[in-house]
Amino acid sequence: MAVKNPKGWYDITVPLKQGIIYFPTDPFPPKIYRYHDRELGAKVTMSVIDMISHTGTHIDSPLHFIPGGSTISDMPLDITIGPARVIEIKDKESIKAKELKQHNIKKGERVLFKTRNSPKGYEGEKFDEDYCYLDDDAADYLAKVGVKLVGIDFITIGTIKRPENINHTHTVLLGAGIYVLEDCALDKVPPGEYELLCLPLLMYKGDAGPCRAILKPL
Repeated sequence: MAVKNPKGWYDITVPLKQGIIYFPTDPFPPKIYRYHDRELGAKVTMSVIDMISHTGTHIDSPLHFIPGGSTISDMPLDITIGPARVIEIKDKESIKAKELKQHNIKKGERVLFKTRNSPKGYEGEKFDEDYCYLDDDAADYLAKVGVKLVGIDFITIGTIKRPENINHTHTVLLGAGIYVLEDCALDKVPPGEYELLCLPLLMYKGDAGPCRAILKPL
C-alpha cells in the first residue's frame, strides 16, 4: 500500500528491499527477506536485514573517513532536521564549484543535489558506474563555505572511476564536520526550499546510519 503524504511533502528515502543497488566493493550484497510469514503459515511475520551501514539512504558520519571523528551516536540532531535547499545540477558529468557558486550557498546550509542520477541511480537493477558525482573542487568549496549537510542522489558522493576522488570528497567534507546524506530519491522533488526531517538509526559510535528522510515545504 502506497504511503499517502501530506500535500507538498516528499519522501526521499530509497526503500530497503532485496535487490537494492549497492556499492560494488561492499563485502556482500544486502540480504533483506522474510524469515517468518503468516501468509505462509507461520505464527508471526518477521524479516531479516543483513547489510552494511552504507546501504540505501544513509548518513555518513566523520568517523567514516576521519580517525577519531564524530559518530552517528553523537551527531547533533539539528544536523539533519531543519531548512534545506534542493539544488538541481545541470552539469551531466559532475558537480563542480563553478556551478555551485551561482547558487550563493551560505554557511550553515543543508544542501541536497539533484542530478541526472535521479531516478536511475537508485531504481535501476544494478550499479551503473556512469553517474554524476561531487568533484574535488566542489567539495573544497562546500567545506570552505561551511555548510552543515551535503546530500546527493546516489549511493556515494565520489566516482568509482577515481578512488582518489572518493577519498578526497569524503575526507574534505567529513574532516570539516560536514555530514553526508547519500542515496536521496529526488526525482519527483522540484528545486527549492524545504524543511528536512531525517534521522539515522542510532548506531552506537556508528560510521554511518540508514535513515528515513522527508522533505516538507516551508
